[in-house]
Amino acid sequence: MQLIDTHTHLDFPEFDADRAELLARSRDLGVQRLVVLGVYRDNWQRLWQLCQTQSDLYAAFGLHPVYLQQHLPGHLQELRAWLQRLAGHPQLCAVGEFGLDYFVETLDRQRQQALFEAQLELAVEFELPALLHVRRAHAATIASLKRFRPPRGGIIHAFAGSYEEAREYLRLGFKLGLGGAPTWPQALRLRKVVARLPAEAIVLETDSPDMAPAMYPGLRNSPEHLPAICAALAELRGETPEQLAEHSSRNAAELFGWA
Repeated sequence: MQLIDTHTHLDFPEFDADRAELLARSRDLGVQRLVVLGVYRDNWQRLWQLCQTQSDLYAAFGLHPVYLQQHLPGHLQELRAWLQRLAGHPQLCAVGEFGLDYFVETLDRQRQQALFEAQLELAVEFELPALLHVRRAHAATIASLKRFRPPRGGIIHAFAGSYEEAREYLRLGFKLGLGGAPTWPQALRLRKVVARLPAEAIVLETDSPDMAPAMYPGLRNSPEHLPAICAALAELRGETPEQLAEHSSRNAAELFGWA
């Protein structure tokens, strides 16, 4: 079984003690490629250096809405410079993680929207997929995507919306990132949506070190857990883990332009 983890934060300090060993174990379990996402200016260099040590790690750079207070106006120019400098590099795969977060009430929505639109413009300019964080902001996100229409689409990370919202994203060329959240039995509405999604909608992710699945409660999440997540979601959907692994990995490879 071959898997792609489309959303990790392997550069975070939580992995400093055992990152190499963890990656080796993940590969042994069939996790063949991993996307590592930047969230603020100060972790881009660390992230890129990490990706340069391993050919199966791919980088995305972005300004995450939860870190809104850390982002300065000049960071958008720096992001554009990074994307321009690395344009065409096989390990640059997307713009992200960025988006809208209406769950955290202290985050200014106007500033979020301006930052979101500026990064959508970069995804359009550099013809890269957009890897989006969306919490309680699906209507605003969908409206913006309809205006900007990033040509490579992207992924709605940790999708937890309705079936109708899922269909809107699919029409816009986006995939839906599924990880630990729908493995929890109490996520009743999300589990019903996941069971109905078409095969072409799904990519798998862990969001390591966050969003641990129900099989590993309270633990640091890891790409090693992706096979267990795949098995749990496959059971929910009435298919085999091998089937879900095959079509989710194909979806991810097509999105990122990997052979």
